[in-house]
Amino acid sequence: MKALSGFAGAALLLAGCGPKPLELPADSVDRAATCAVVAAATARTAVADVQAPLPLAAQGKIFHYALLAASAGETFEADTANRVNKRMGDLQEGITGGKWQELGPACDSAFPAAGKTEVTLPEGLLDAQLACEELAEFTSVALEGEEVHFGNELAAYRRMRSDLNDALGPGLRARAGAGLEAQARERKRALAAAAKLGSPIPVLDKCAERFK
Repeated sequence: MKALSGFAGAALLLAGCGPKPLELPADSVDRAATCAVVAAATARTAVADVQAPLPLAAQGKIFHYALLAASAGETFEADTANRVNKRMGDLQEGITGGKWQELGPACDSAFPAAGKTEVTLPEGLLDAQLACEELAEFTSVALEGEEVHFGNELAAYRRMRSDLNDALGPGLRARAGAGLEAQARERKRALAAAAKLGSPIPVLDKCAERFK
């Protein structure tokens, strides 16, 4: 389900440091956007070449905050993810001009799933298929335009999405019926559940292991 793109560009920001103390915003969208900017700044400081792309796992952690904010309930809300993406750009300068490093623990506490790399897929076959398919699509869209850096990985995610879409059809119809609206609701619930499993790239790695 196409939700957003452009996270990779935001991830290329240069981390800065300044005297201004910072706090996590109370607003859920701004809170997620702030933590995404902090994650990008943290990842950037670990890469020696400022022109080099951030590692794929770091990219996944950055866009995970939008996915988590959009999945706070039982179903994924694409509009919320898009709002987080936009607010990242709005808030970036103010965050990286302050003591952004001090926000790390607060972000870890507010979004514990973002730091989770040891993941377990749902036991049920259809639940796992839906979670992996929807997360693969979300990731492909979030990293759209980054084929030059992650072409092989993105191609693998798209193949996974296509293969799983074909495989899960009968089970999805049995659960939700033949109506497209009901099936879309089931997919949104699956993506919200996938967001809470852990950081997206480790989740997709686990998906690849299960659905070889």
